[in-house]
Amino acid sequence: MSRLYKKYREVILPALKAKHPDKCLMALPVLKKIVISMGLGDALKDKNALQEHSDELALLSGQKPIVTRTKNAISNFKLRENQPVGLMVTLRGKKMYDFLDRFCSIVSPRIRDFRGFLQKGDGRGNYNFGIVDQQIFPEINLDKVKRVQGMNVTLVTTASTDEGCIELLTQLGFPFK
Repeated sequence: MSRLYKKYREVILPALKAKHPDKCLMALPVLKKIVISMGLGDALKDKNALQEHSDELALLSGQKPIVTRTKNAISNFKLRENQPVGLMVTLRGKKMYDFLDRFCSIVSPRIRDFRGFLQKGDGRGNYNFGIVDQQIFPEINLDKVKRVQGMNVTLVTTASTDEGCIELLTQLGFPFK
């Protein structure tokens, strides 16, 4: 059992239940999944970029990423149909809690000039944030990194409002301002 999941079951869930006694246990917010995605515009020019970033994303997430492809051809962007343009990983269960635990305790303090993330969700109980540089993750070997690549991380919860999502993530130890 993951350390963060154990904390959620033993500490956070009873605290949320005490704060919201009118809600049943199944109505309390839960972290459902974490989606990590990378947009690779340089993959159009360099074929090795897709494989290099795929290996990096596999290292930091613990599972193989899915290659996202274009649906339509757009001539202004020099895109053809079914061309690879990104990578995506969806984490659930133990890997999700392990990733969030590593991100909150190890990775976020390594971000340069980091003061905390804004307490603003997407309006539907989810939280999105971007990372500019993949080199802040300790799993990535800095000698093998050829180009800096950012990524988008989405924390999907069962909360219906931003307040419930922010409250859950704060309890889980997410670094807010």
